[in-house]
Amino acid sequence: MDHIYDNNKEPKALFVLAHGAGAGMRHPFMGAVSELICNQGIAVFRYEFTYIAEGRRRPDPSNRLEARVREAVSEAAAVRPDLPLVAGGKSMGGRMTSRAAADTPLDGVRGLVFLGFPLHAPGKAATVGLGRAEHLLNVDLPMLFVQGTRDKLAEMTLVEQLCLRLGKRATLHIVDGGDHSFNVLKRSGRDQLEVYGEIAGAISSWVNKIV
Repeated sequence: MDHIYDNNKEPKALFVLAHGAGAGMRHPFMGAVSELICNQGIAVFRYEFTYIAEGRRRPDPSNRLEARVREAVSEAAAVRPDLPLVAGGKSMGGRMTSRAAADTPLDGVRGLVFLGFPLHAPGKAATVGLGRAEHLLNVDLPMLFVQGTRDKLAEMTLVEQLCLRLGKRATLHIVDGGDHSFNVLKRSGRDQLEVYGEIAGAISSWVNKIV
């Protein structure tokens, strides 16, 4: 099965959630965050890109990844046609969702959620400008960016500049001390479940405003 439907008894929306490049929909982060989002009253439709489902490590070309995003959105809508949709994902999954939406609007999707948007390669922040986010200028939807302050793939000053450029479409939630996987240092005094709960709460608050 290439999707998992995490259901809430009376959800207010359905989040179509894609994984990152190196791990599939059953990764502990995906499972924990999905459960916590469900507890906030949002159902979650986790799905896998074809290369992960087939046991390959190398991601498919962008056009195939974007096609899978569209397919998953349609599948999710068929599961719960009564619910408003939001879509996005972890790192690459979020970026491929936004690339698909920038090309042609995703049917029924009211907003995009990025869990660690990958703006640039590690150590390449100074030279990229908008970098991998240029296409977001063509997305006419509300967008939530959940970003850690230690994310080596998204220097915070660049994230803030991007959100300013996007204007009212963008909402930024900063996870203090989080890296690209939202892991925090022990000296922060926070455990991972607390951090994941913060992420779920940020998504829920934002969804309440757009659906």
